[in-house]
Amino acid sequence: MSKQERVSSIQMSMLFLFFVTGSSIVIIPAPLTNVAGNGAWISLLIAVAMGMVLLAGILYLYRQFPSKSLIEYSRFTLGNGLTILLLIPFTCVMFWNVAGIVIEIGLFFKSTMLKETPTYAVNSLFFVTIALTVLAGIEVIARMTAVFLTLMFGFIIIVLVLVGTLYHPEYLLPVLPDGIRPILNAAYIAYGFPYSELVVFAIILPLVRNEDTSKVGKHLFVALIVNAMTLLASIICSIMVLGPLSGDLKYSLYQLARLIFVQDIIERIESVIGFSLIVGFYFKASILLLILIRVLAQMLRLENERLLVFPAAFICLLLSLTTYTKEAELEEIVNIIWPLLNNIAYVLPLLLIFGVTLFRSRNSRNKNQD
Repeated sequence: MSKQERVSSIQMSMLFLFFVTGSSIVIIPAPLTNVAGNGAWISLLIAVAMGMVLLAGILYLYRQFPSKSLIEYSRFTLGNGLTILLLIPFTCVMFWNVAGIVIEIGLFFKSTMLKETPTYAVNSLFFVTIALTVLAGIEVIARMTAVFLTLMFGFIIIVLVLVGTLYHPEYLLPVLPDGIRPILNAAYIAYGFPYSELVVFAIILPLVRNEDTSKVGKHLFVALIVNAMTLLASIICSIMVLGPLSGDLKYSLYQLARLIFVQDIIERIESVIGFSLIVGFYFKASILLLILIRVLAQMLRLENERLLVFPAAFICLLLSLTTYTKEAELEEIVNIIWPLLNNIAYVLPLLLIFGVTLFRSRNSRNKNQD
């Protein structure tokens, strides 16, 4: 993991797609359907639209400061003092974010496949794997992404196709049984996770090769559209198969895989599907830990980022074992508190930098015209 590492715009978009889809494909469908009912897909579209606005702001700043990360152009626009002040909540929330993803991995295993395995064993194994992955560097991670992205999306498509005989389109109606308020509430949840987290990707955007900087924006928007279509298909298919139960059963895609039965030939494939979904958790946690390491290195002005990998991973492991110990509390935090924290820690600094940059660019244009 060195400063000379670079990836193509296609590789960056694949990392971005894994980042926004990796854990959300497992977690998001059930709470959205639970809150918004049959209108969950509308909530997702609203959240995606807000995510596109955020991505447009990130790309605007990237074009203004093509060789700088979020922290570097924050120092340039807001000054070092205010940047450090903003980085404190930014970094703390990132620590909790990495820990939260691994907590979800542990809960997924505990409730589906490895019910007798202690949580500390699952979390420790994952953090060792994630830390070693980050040590390999972004180029290695990007090359791995091409293979595992195909694996994850391939299995998602297989599940949605094989349960086709169980679809009941009539379950999609009525669309708004309780009015617009539940739709907006669910949109708030989906915006908070994963779309408000897009801001952290501004840390690694400068790692795109110079010859690909003009194409990265288009590729990132394509990745976001693919993410939206995947989540949309997952939500709609879950409703058509599970009906009113789709909001009560966690891990909707895994539950759909349990229902697959094709002529005594294909059945009980949920474990294979489960492990392919774990790949999404693993890659998102790896990418987020990589970004966290770069944030810490740039904040502390360290040359060697590798020194921070295992200490940061160990802190995240301790957080994953000592916080969110009750599943009900975790659900409340993810649905209510997490979007608010992400807006304060991630979105607010981006908006401040965006506003100052826009103001300065307009002033410079007016001076040039005069």
